[in-house]
Amino acid sequence: MESPNLEFEYGDADTLSTELSGRTVRLSTDHNRAPCWCFLPAARGRRWTELRAEEQRAYVMRLLDALEVTDRDKRLKVARAILYLAQGVFDECDTEVDVLHWSRHNIFLLYDMGLFTALLELLSMEIDNSQACSSAVRKPAISLADSTELRVLLSIMYLMVETIRVQTEDDRPEWRAAREAFKKELGSPLYNEEPFALLLFTMVTKFCSMNAPHFPMKKVLLLLWKTILFTLGGFEELQEMKVRGRERLRLPPLPEDSIKVVRAMRAASPPASAMELIEQQQQQKRGRRSRRPLVKQDSLDTYNERDPFKNDDARDDEDDPEDADSGIEGEVDPLDRDVIIQPPLPPPPLRPPTERVNFPKGLPWAPKVREKDIEHFLETSRNKFIGFTLGNDTETLVGLPRPIHESVKTLKQHKYVSIAEVQIKREEELQQCPLSLVTPFVFVHSLPIALLKLLLAAAPTSKAKTDSINILADVLPEEMPITVLQSMKLGIDVNRHKEIIVKAISALLLLLLKHFKLNHIYQFEIVSQHLVFANCIPLILKFFNQNIMSYISAKNSICVLDFPHCVVHEMPELTAESLEAGDSSQFCWRNLFSCINLLRILNKLTKWKHSRTMMLVVFKSAPILKRALKVKQAMMQLYVLKLLKIQTKYLGRQWRKSNMKTMSAIYQKVRHRLNDDWAYGNDIDARPWDFQAEECALRESIEKFNGRRYDRNRNGDFAPVDNCLQSVLGQRVELPEDFHYSYEMWLEREVFSQPIQWEGLLQNP
Repeated sequence: MESPNLEFEYGDADTLSTELSGRTVRLSTDHNRAPCWCFLPAARGRRWTELRAEEQRAYVMRLLDALEVTDRDKRLKVARAILYLAQGVFDECDTEVDVLHWSRHNIFLLYDMGLFTALLELLSMEIDNSQACSSAVRKPAISLADSTELRVLLSIMYLMVETIRVQTEDDRPEWRAAREAFKKELGSPLYNEEPFALLLFTMVTKFCSMNAPHFPMKKVLLLLWKTILFTLGGFEELQEMKVRGRERLRLPPLPEDSIKVVRAMRAASPPASAMELIEQQQQQKRGRRSRRPLVKQDSLDTYNERDPFKNDDARDDEDDPEDADSGIEGEVDPLDRDVIIQPPLPPPPLRPPTERVNFPKGLPWAPKVREKDIEHFLETSRNKFIGFTLGNDTETLVGLPRPIHESVKTLKQHKYVSIAEVQIKREEELQQCPLSLVTPFVFVHSLPIALLKLLLAAAPTSKAKTDSINILADVLPEEMPITVLQSMKLGIDVNRHKEIIVKAISALLLLLLKHFKLNHIYQFEIVSQHLVFANCIPLILKFFNQNIMSYISAKNSICVLDFPHCVVHEMPELTAESLEAGDSSQFCWRNLFSCINLLRILNKLTKWKHSRTMMLVVFKSAPILKRALKVKQAMMQLYVLKLLKIQTKYLGRQWRKSNMKTMSAIYQKVRHRLNDDWAYGNDIDARPWDFQAEECALRESIEKFNGRRYDRNRNGDFAPVDNCLQSVLGQRVELPEDFHYSYEMWLEREVFSQPIQWEGLLQNP
């Protein structure tokens, strides 16, 4: 059976209700109800929803005062009361809509009363609690009980960040102002002169170094991701920032909005089913010529199938048997002709017509040409026709035949200069004039290697090892399950726990890479190189080396236990049937979201990097990536095809000949570079590369950039000197305490008693 089209809407995150329910806010809700009214005697016997605004503010103020007590148990009791308010006083609500309404109302009230700052101080205390860290290190097994305070604090902070981040139509004007204020607050130095995100990064690195194994990593990663998403902006904001950045650099506008183009794409047909493969194999054994039914024009190759008309001995030596996942070519399909000239008609619109992009009949992407591509084309043409070159001159066409003139004109019409190219050229110019450089120290050193350790531990293909990081500290109960039903529930929770970690890490890494690249290309390159050296490429390939359709359609959720359903409706008796009764959707949103994010990260790491492209070839990524094409979702297929395109010339002629449907899909869906002969694999382009030299050259450029911009201890000869008298005299100089008592003696001895030779100032040194 052909897999159906997946109606998946890719975005920064899932819907607000799903993100809140997926957060496991089932955090001992019964414990949160009890202490709620014990701090305000005047409100006893009354409902929170019936209190006036002044009474609600007075109650929150009492809670804030109670948070400052020294008794740990009392602080936890107050924190649970605050969490109950942030969860929407669910005990007083009859519907899930009411819970979300009061949750939003209470969260804006809590922020307005300054609660986030108080929670931040408590979180910092818990992070620096050396006694709890040492106790957790000595424990043979970590459970939920070891992180109760941290989980309560992180849950409140997550609810605040995620609720305030998402804007709704019925937001009040003061709420919109609060959103902007909160966004600036999170991006500014909040605690110890560091932004909030950096504090969360510290928690991640501390956990991965085994110094704090009790930290609830899932909650930390989710909060970190949403903080970065809120303060820096998501994919829509990145697109707007890119447009504004090109305007500032006076570059031509983007040829198209990539987000709209991808949304307008349709998925290609998946590979052939197992029944078709078995039937074809049986026909091949009987010696009959294999015939297959007509398939749609944009269908892809069958996976793991050899060409029945090719002799095994005729295979090229360069073609590895493990990569021989060729398609069944048989007789040429009439629909396969003129794939590029005759693209398929678009399907009926699934979204309002205003959201779709109307393209002319042809390919969805405008082709792009780089400046160096034009230079290379002219250099080759001049060598061929006139016998010498003119360096980087792209204007002089004297002596070249007329078709070359037309080719250069066409190339220049589609020339695209990226912001990264402008930044690299600017850096090269600035390196030649180091005295003209004055740049502030603004770069935040994020170490994503710790995130890869967590991603490895959460990957479904990873095997449990004794020395691996324990990411289940905030999902395992104190007492292990003793019944089959409890074991089933715990198994679902563990799988869901890992899926959420993968979702948060993949989204976080992608956001960081995109923002770094937009800010400066070399900031992006240093993070990328850290990821590559930490084996990010094989890790992502290992992630996809699984039954990807099963992962996409996994139902590791228990709907009756999700918030706010679990607190509004009467809890049914849990049975094996109720545990397995998940939602009726064709796919799991978070898993498909994670897969697309990881593919986009892999594309960013390997784009224009020949050494890293060869890593894809060495790790035999082609069959792994082709399996991912079975997922019938246009955006995921696009990034898979991009990864296949960049390595096609290295896979050998036999692979290309056996995978013509995949090649056609690449032509149809991936952007074209006019003079990129990726499909032919010329010997010059496919020659072995000096991988170490390429990475070392990049590393040298990165170090020059970092040393020029961010090195406080730079070379004194090139350091900027402050020669303004007012500025120098206005600087505050910290003097030792004993100087205040002896400065008069110092003046007498060092200044007044020393004769000044004024004539010496007039002499040449």
